[in-house]
Amino acid sequence: MNTALPPIHEIWVYLSGSPLLALTLTLAAWQLGTWLYERSGRNPLVNPVAIAVAAVAVAILAIDMPYATYFEGAQFVHFLLGTATVSLAVPIHRGLDQLRGRVLPLAAALLGGGAASIGVAIGMARLLGVDAPLQQGLWAKSVTAPIAMGVAERIGASPTLTAVYAVVTGVLGAALGRFVLDAVGCRAWWQRGAAIGIAAHGIGTSRAFTVHPVAGAWASLAMGLHGVIGAVLIPLAFGR
Repeated sequence: MNTALPPIHEIWVYLSGSPLLALTLTLAAWQLGTWLYERSGRNPLVNPVAIAVAAVAVAILAIDMPYATYFEGAQFVHFLLGTATVSLAVPIHRGLDQLRGRVLPLAAALLGGGAASIGVAIGMARLLGVDAPLQQGLWAKSVTAPIAMGVAERIGASPTLTAVYAVVTGVLGAALGRFVLDAVGCRAWWQRGAAIGIAAHGIGTSRAFTVHPVAGAWASLAMGLHGVIGAVLIPLAFGR
């Protein structure tokens, strides 16, 4: 009876075509990013999402895996974006009691922050001569990625490109938000959390929870409310 194993290259061909490989790469990259983040003392510049994205990109390039193949295997993670969108109702409900006496400041922050995010992004894109189809995705990137992709579909923009914009926005906001808030003298945890939730979405909110519970609670509340407002107002601006 021949029990010899097949050549190693045949095993690799099988594994590289398996959807589990892409999912395993994704989870391993996230674990690596989280480990490095903790090892750095939770330094905001060592962002686990940025590390995970870079690790996955290097891995699929190294093994010559087409993005379509990777996405097919990792689409379960993409599917969870839908449940993440629905779960935004939880922090909104939990944070309603904290809104007493702070409704007007938060409303001004939500509207002003969203308008500034869109205005600066579109203005810079036009100044740099970015093509119109690429500019369109910038409208929705000011809200968290799951909602941004839905908004992008309604206004005729690319959901994939919009998701990239939203993730980059979240990574930069989570990494640099602390330094910006320190520079402008923003000290109250609820204010810092709300600002991060509006500007840096889910990635920034995750960072806020690791820094202070009040900041995390307000970040999740602001992110959820900002997403709802953006989902309504951005399509209206396009007449959709």
